[in-house]
Amino acid sequence: MNDLTLEKLLDEVGKYNPDAIDKIKKAYNYADDLHSGQYRQSGEPYIIHPLNVAYTLAELHADSDTVCAGLLHDTLEDTKATKADLERYFNKEIADLVDGVTKLSKMNFDTKQDQNMANTRKIITSIMSDVRIIIIKLADRLHNMRTLEFKKKEKQIENALETINIFVPLANYIGAYRIKTELEDISLSYIKPDVYKEISEEKEKIEEMSRDCLKEMLYTIKGILIGKEIPHEIKLRTKNIYGIYERKERGLKLSDIHDLLVFKIMVDNIDNCYRTMGVVHSQYNPINEYFKDYLYNPKKNMYKSIHTTVFAPDKRLVQAQIRTFDMDRVASFGLTTYWDIHKGNARDAMQKELAEEFQFYKSLRQIDKKFGDNAEFVKQAKQELFSDKVYVYSQTGEIIELPKGATPIDFAYAIHTDLGNSMVESIVNDNEVPFDYQLHNDDRIIISEDSLSPGPTEDWLSKVVTAKAKRRIEERLNRTSQK
Repeated sequence: MNDLTLEKLLDEVGKYNPDAIDKIKKAYNYADDLHSGQYRQSGEPYIIHPLNVAYTLAELHADSDTVCAGLLHDTLEDTKATKADLERYFNKEIADLVDGVTKLSKMNFDTKQDQNMANTRKIITSIMSDVRIIIIKLADRLHNMRTLEFKKKEKQIENALETINIFVPLANYIGAYRIKTELEDISLSYIKPDVYKEISEEKEKIEEMSRDCLKEMLYTIKGILIGKEIPHEIKLRTKNIYGIYERKERGLKLSDIHDLLVFKIMVDNIDNCYRTMGVVHSQYNPINEYFKDYLYNPKKNMYKSIHTTVFAPDKRLVQAQIRTFDMDRVASFGLTTYWDIHKGNARDAMQKELAEEFQFYKSLRQIDKKFGDNAEFVKQAKQELFSDKVYVYSQTGEIIELPKGATPIDFAYAIHTDLGNSMVESIVNDNEVPFDYQLHNDDRIIISEDSLSPGPTEDWLSKVVTAKAKRRIEERLNRTSQK
């Protein structure tokens, strides 16, 4: 936002937290003074960047400390300010947030690669101490990507690849869908500009050709919902360009992408979600294999919705996503919605939710414990956390998230250490499979155990991919060898 001013930021903050205005003015003036005489590669005064970062945070209704940290996020790295200065002039929380997003100094490392690995680890693990650090980093990366045109080409590619490999998965893990999809599309436009342009043009043609059909569906569904007195709102959207690119990379044609065209139908409660699903199915034939109920079995990043793909009147596939108004905000903004829901207790509520419900957080803790070396940590994190996932079912119907390539041994240790240590048989989809069988989406898994089992053997280490399984196997082997 090139015409962004302090007044616009204060107006945005004033919509939800007018008491924070003076505090944010103070942070802006402090940052503006420190960055005086500094300019971005675009030629703009440097303060434009932290101002944009703070504005993105304000759009998320971030608390005042987080918005202030957005304004101050580059002061420790690029100015004479110290953490002690920030703590003295503002408070410890703001100082900690700014320190959390500040890169480690190159003076502490022998090589540039060592520094990069340490900084990557710092970014990833910061979510364990305060998820707001990640949110500030995402807002920072978003503005940097929006202004990437002013960088040299090699730097553009480097930043775009880093964004896809690190920041997009982080945005996905905390459910920040809007930030995730924008980062994906901007990155693709630099990594593969010709592909981006081609898909963009294809997308526009599909939208144009489908406009009349989608309007007809919208009026039909809306008319029935009004007749049934179901409060609702309907929005139409097309899958983002990077999402289409991923599907095409798997060999799909545009006409085969079942969620290319989407109706988002928001209603007031869960009962009306299912009533609305009945309305959609009564008018348009559903494809059973694409039906997903995420209301009572939500995704691991808080996402809840009913997904059903139907045949549109022009024979196209259209996906209906049906959820409540509150669920829709969570679907767009993820954990950041806690700033609205929990107000002053949002940070604690975010950390509690992460620790108790997010598999990403639990896996990250295991990786952080196992790998002291930064390069090994980053390698494992990329393999386990930032690669493709498989979602499988336990015998009770619980969805377990695992990295692609995971085996029944990984699954067993994900459930409980004792189950892994005593497993003697793995049943997948009613068939016995070897322990090194690679799991697939929607596999149903039963692990048979025996308390008299001798436990894991050395070769199990080559059959697992998760840090938790590796740690638990090594611990058990060490205890056995010491007896």
